Amino acid sequence: MIGYGRVSTGRQEVSLDVQRAAVESEAARRGWDDLMWLEDKGISGATVNRASLRAALALLEAGQAEALVCTKVDRLSRTVADFADLLSTAQRQGWNLIVLDLGIDLATPMGRAMAQVAAVFAELERSMIGQRTREALAVKRSQGIRLGRPATTPSDVIARVLRERASGATLQAIADGLNADDVPTAQGGASWKPGTIAALLRRAAA
Repeated sequence: MIGYGRVSTGRQEVSLDVQRAAVESEAARRGWDDLMWLEDKGISGATVNRASLRAALALLEAGQAEALVCTKVDRLSRTVADFADLLSTAQRQGWNLIVLDLGIDLATPMGRAMAQVAAVFAELERSMIGQRTREALAVKRSQGIRLGRPATTPSDVIARVLRERASGATLQAIADGLNADDVPTAQGGASWKPGTIAALLRRAAA
């Protein structure tokens, strides 16, 4: 069994002792005689990319441990989506996840039901984030703010294209000239096409 604890700041160091004591107490109650303790200090729960948590998950995936135990959900993750992903990983790989404050234990029917509820709320969270993003982008567009990747074509290349187009050159002729002079595209390549020239002209006009 792997016990896991996390604190975000140095002022919370004492809480690691509290977390470990709670997990060890549960281990004694259940008769777990082989408990490994791992902890992350000074790391936010906003990301699951933490050294000790990654080590725990690697041991579990390799079958070298049977369960991951923590005191509270927020010690593992600050987001419902990340926590639901951990639950899904545990179920897929065949190890148990136990969270003491919510009574989550994938080895029990009630624990599995709690996992399903978490997955539902994770999907709701993802949908709400997507909706807020779409609404924010719509507001920016209504304000005339240009979205997307900024143009990286040098100003002298843009001026050349505009000048040649104004003199009557075709899109193909402009592209051929840039390719002949080995002028790189905005993405760093050296293959200009009529469509690329047309897009550049549209951006310049905008």
